[in-house]
Amino acid sequence: MAGSGSRVRRYVLLLVLLGGFGLVLFRLVTLQVLQAEELSVRADRQHQKTVSLEGPRGTIVDRHGKVLAMNMEVPSVFGIPATLENPAKTARQLSSVLPVKIPELEKKLQQNRSFVWLARKLDPEQGRRLDRLSLDGIGVVMEGRRFYPKGSLLSHVLGFAGMDGDGLEGVEHRYEAYLRGEKRMMILQRDAMGRTVFPKSLAERSPVPGHQLTLTIDEVVQYIAERELEDAVSRSRAKSGTIIVLDPETGAVLAMAVSPRFDPNALSALKKQDRLQNTAITDAYEPGSTMKAMIAAAAIEEGAMKPTTMVFGEHGRMSIANTVIHDHEKLGWVSFAQVIQKSSNIGAAKAGMVLGEQRLYRYLQAFGFGQRTEIDLPGEGVGLVKGPKAWGRRSVASISIGQEIGVTPIQMVSAIAALANGGVLMKPYVVSEIRDAEGHLLKRAPPQVRRRVVSPDTARSVTNILEGVVTHGTGVKAAIPGFRVAGKTGTAQQIDPKTHRYSNSRFVTSFVGYVPADRPRLAMIVIIDAPQDKKASGGSVAAPVFSSVGEQVLSYLGVSSDEPVTLAMAVPNS
Repeated sequence: MAGSGSRVRRYVLLLVLLGGFGLVLFRLVTLQVLQAEELSVRADRQHQKTVSLEGPRGTIVDRHGKVLAMNMEVPSVFGIPATLENPAKTARQLSSVLPVKIPELEKKLQQNRSFVWLARKLDPEQGRRLDRLSLDGIGVVMEGRRFYPKGSLLSHVLGFAGMDGDGLEGVEHRYEAYLRGEKRMMILQRDAMGRTVFPKSLAERSPVPGHQLTLTIDEVVQYIAERELEDAVSRSRAKSGTIIVLDPETGAVLAMAVSPRFDPNALSALKKQDRLQNTAITDAYEPGSTMKAMIAAAAIEEGAMKPTTMVFGEHGRMSIANTVIHDHEKLGWVSFAQVIQKSSNIGAAKAGMVLGEQRLYRYLQAFGFGQRTEIDLPGEGVGLVKGPKAWGRRSVASISIGQEIGVTPIQMVSAIAALANGGVLMKPYVVSEIRDAEGHLLKRAPPQVRRRVVSPDTARSVTNILEGVVTHGTGVKAAIPGFRVAGKTGTAQQIDPKTHRYSNSRFVTSFVGYVPADRPRLAMIVIIDAPQDKKASGGSVAAPVFSSVGEQVLSYLGVSSDEPVTLAMAVPNS
């Protein structure tokens, strides 16, 4: 019996042992095979932290390849709060290096989190100083920061990118899909005690940089325009100013200057009143007498007027719709060409009335007023052009002298460029090419014809009239030695915010034109807003700026005053 009992105990023990081994084996199979993937992911979660970093943003260059916007690799600082024994002490040590206050650092380091950003995209020297501190639980990774090597040059066109690398204004925003680099994942790893954090690896494949944009802008032309604009605004103590330079044959923007400027490298230093929007395309203004160039083109095209048609100037005073239109000169009988050259409000109003509401409105639309030019920049305004049904009894006369209508600078310079281009309106643009990081061409922007506005004969007739504006009219200060210049002055009264009537002391002065008149290479608009001089006019304030910019740019481009006479002209498809 005793032997039999012993055998039973041995069998029971064997069964227990076999059962135990079976359970262990089953558990091993479960852990190593059935749940291997799930447990591996859980382990990675406990020992790894994945952080998303943007890939390198694409470069922006001017038409000659000069860099206007680029990326720099700069340090960003992170912390691992769970590994810190004394967050307050670490915060005090970091505050000597980082541009963050101690309370804010301490608050971040006391969070129950495995990762927290402390400061992003610092100067390289700050990164080196942080390395020398060698603090536990604090790490540094390199990120791309947008850098604009020319400072404030072209700031309103380029725009800027935010802390996370997203384009927020200008070309940076409009072409975000092309400029943005591919996101990359950085894996951070810590040991079982959670005491160290360090970069383990980057994503298995290298991040793809963003594409490179080539602008139509010429850095030198832009520099000339900005320098002359800043001088003019300062000299006249004006509120602001704008200059746009176009190639009238293609619509390519060679320069777009807005004053005041800003430095996209130092956005934190900007004040609330600083404007980041590109007012050259966003803001509408009453064009004043520059509109008379388009009225002349419409009247001649429709046969309502000829350059030699005689118009009575009413000796400087004409009543219409219970109001009075005045001229600065008391003119009698003058030719229609002289009406434009002397900038007669009465003569221009009579031309508009001969055209009539429907034809006048049709030409406003044809020249592109009241609609976007579709320039490849964000935030473009449409201006303000009401339909004839909303016009009053004086509206035709008012619009003909540049009142009761709002246009943007890009609309006005595009309209004058159409006359320079033989009557063909082109689409303005600022990006000419897009290439990938290896230099392969992805997209090229060819010149685009929008429509024919007037005939070549009409364009030549108006050009001859506008030349007279500069040789012996209101725009003599726009003359450029050795070149034929065509253009029109504008002095528009601004609305007084207190009286809601036209002010006698606040004006928008402007000059719009092209040069050389017989073979246009440049179309340009100069606007000086609210110069502090009651006698300020487009002829005295804006015209000299046109002359100075035009002379320098023509010299830079190597345009000779004795080139063969050829009018560059695009032919529309329909």
